Amino acid sequence: MPSHPLDHAIRSALTGPQAPFALRRGNALRYPADMSPFVALPERPDAADWADAAALAGPGATVTVGDPGVEPPQGWELLRRIPLLQFTGEGIAAAPDEEAVRLGLDDVPEMLALAEATRPGPFLPRTIEMGTYLGIRHEGRLVAMAGERMHIAGWREISAVCTDRRWRGKGLGTRLLLAVAAGIQERGETPFLHVLAENTKAVGLYESLGFRLRLSTALLVLAP
Repeated sequence: MPSHPLDHAIRSALTGPQAPFALRRGNALRYPADMSPFVALPERPDAADWADAAALAGPGATVTVGDPGVEPPQGWELLRRIPLLQFTGEGIAAAPDEEAVRLGLDDVPEMLALAEATRPGPFLPRTIEMGTYLGIRHEGRLVAMAGERMHIAGWREISAVCTDRRWRGKGLGTRLLLAVAAGIQERGETPFLHVLAENTKAVGLYESLGFRLRLSTALLVLAP
């Protein structure tokens, strides 16, 4: 049975709409290191594929791969396995938000600071190039943001949903998530997202918004 493109989302993105970003060696692909730590391997990587991934990573670097269902071979150190849940939003009631503003390159320093303080997942200097990012400001200061990360034909991943700790509990992150989802739907695509399996609060929120659990997966953080 053919696999679904979201089963191997990183590879589907880097061989699909985000192929212009892809750095390739053999069958291994990755995003630029200042954009995303994600590396894509074939569904059944062999020794040559792992060697190509090591070459792409470079000396002393770590990489993050979607769990290919096999353990990395000798010569690789598994630093962390991160269990994730993948949700899709075919029927969610997305809506624009009148306070949301489009974020651009000039906003990246503030976005990096907000991501560093709240830890929504990898957000790097060029992550903004992966899709549309929206934010809410208070007295000129960025207090919440959300945006798009992986782009797969027909699908867009919502990511970097985060709110300054002093502004939590006001629903800003939810509003931005739904505003990003509205933009995705307007383009005729379907939103999806990943969440830490242990984050039961976020899981409950996404389910209440109409997102549906599709897949239990993981990311592997590795050092060659």
